[in-house]
Amino acid sequence: MSNSMKAYLVGGGIGSLAAAAFMIRDGDVPGSFITILEAMPVPGGSLDGGGNSETGYTMRGGRMLTTDNFECTWDLFKSIPSLIHPGRTVYDETITFNEQNIPHSSARLVDENRFRVDVTSMGFSMEDRLELIKLVEADDDKLGASCITDWFSPGFFKTTFWYMWASTFAFQPWHSAIEFKRYLHRFMLEFSRIETLAGIKRTVFNQYDSLVHPLLSWLQTQGVQIEMNCTVTDFNLLTEGGKITVTGLQCNRNGTHETINVAEGDLVFFQNGSMTDASSYGSMTHPPEHRTKQDSGGWALWEKLAIAHPDFGNPAAFNSSIPETYWHSFTVTLKDTGFFDAMEKFTGNIAGTGGLVTFKDSNWFMSVVLAHQPHFANQPAGVQVFWGYALHPDRIGNFVAKSMADCSGAEILLELCGHLNFDLEIMATAICIPCRMPYITSMFMPRAQGDRPLPVPQNSKNLAFISQFVEIPDDVVFTVEYSVRAAQTAVYALLKINREVPPVHRHDKSLKVKLDAVIKAFK
Repeated sequence: MSNSMKAYLVGGGIGSLAAAAFMIRDGDVPGSFITILEAMPVPGGSLDGGGNSETGYTMRGGRMLTTDNFECTWDLFKSIPSLIHPGRTVYDETITFNEQNIPHSSARLVDENRFRVDVTSMGFSMEDRLELIKLVEADDDKLGASCITDWFSPGFFKTTFWYMWASTFAFQPWHSAIEFKRYLHRFMLEFSRIETLAGIKRTVFNQYDSLVHPLLSWLQTQGVQIEMNCTVTDFNLLTEGGKITVTGLQCNRNGTHETINVAEGDLVFFQNGSMTDASSYGSMTHPPEHRTKQDSGGWALWEKLAIAHPDFGNPAAFNSSIPETYWHSFTVTLKDTGFFDAMEKFTGNIAGTGGLVTFKDSNWFMSVVLAHQPHFANQPAGVQVFWGYALHPDRIGNFVAKSMADCSGAEILLELCGHLNFDLEIMATAICIPCRMPYITSMFMPRAQGDRPLPVPQNSKNLAFISQFVEIPDDVVFTVEYSVRAAQTAVYALLKINREVPPVHRHDKSLKVKLDAVIKAFK
């Protein structure tokens, strides 16, 4: 590494934060040589958490974590100091927290009669099992740009397994068959315990407070420069000897245009695409604004690059059909314990030990989850927060004669209480803030080979891609791990670091895991 090398990271999500940390820890890059450029006023990307107890907390969502997988994530956070436990790492505190709050969901699915569904059986027919085996054994070339529906009969999408797997990972029937297959392989260990979510791990607080905040704090102590409200609009590119080099960054910083020169030997890392682009929040009285591609900004730079350089991917494969990529979430802030008390009694789980409670017959396909409290680092005593989401927000509710997309927070609470048969008075102190995310499952859209660029394209000299929209064999998108693995892969490649990126743990190669999965499939 040159003593004068600088690194510019376009986007302030977990991928860029992780890349900066790997450069410092494993590449001996001084933190002061690293600059993160973020268009939003707050870093963290899709791992967000905000608000307060008076106006209501907000989380667009949270990614699923496991300690049996996620090799790169924990490799990183074993190096990041905890903000709440001096002398310990984020990894240490997460392990201890999960040993003290052992997950074992007792109410994974609830039916239209408010009965807890027996989920010991996956509900497969022999046809379902044969189709599942056929998909699992197919290679990516054979799967191509096919959808999940191309590989299964209609009955499969009414099985207990589908209701649990789809709501856990946010799959829709029209999503990519390749991604579905990769999830089946990557999480085969979870297949046999999907009904209890026993393998899912939680952070002490929401993922912004527990992952982003300590990582950000450590980077700042290392001297990393983080510039907010700075939108990179274009790259200056030089093609020479078959290699493409970024020589400058065109930026809008607080309304002023400027060019950042990228010198010989400098590196650029780009978070291409955004699953939370054009998100909007509603309130107790108003639904979220219906934003469209015209309101989108998070894809523009990738689209510019891809037009001229096919090796840089094809964003249109992912961002061209909002009806197939959007859903709604909602965050509820409560100032009394009535709802939590009723849910703990109904589910048999103390908050933080259960998991998603999915209303399988909900027209919205709605789920809620009660985390361990407090869920925010600044959450006062006596305040409780829970989160929920729905995969079919375009459909009319069972108890509210509107699509979820057109519902206020108060109307969402009415629908939720209808499914639980709770008196609406239980929500008297509630503040429900709905959120619409047009591109939240865009990374699951069917794609062809080449639609996702490699972390470091073969024709790139100093530009790397780090996001949910790069190609990494065997790993699965819509996870913190995917962003961190992309970042670690890109940093090690460009800096030529002589350290192996932690390999994907192939639980699907274990005879015991395979046997357990087969036994589960035949229950």
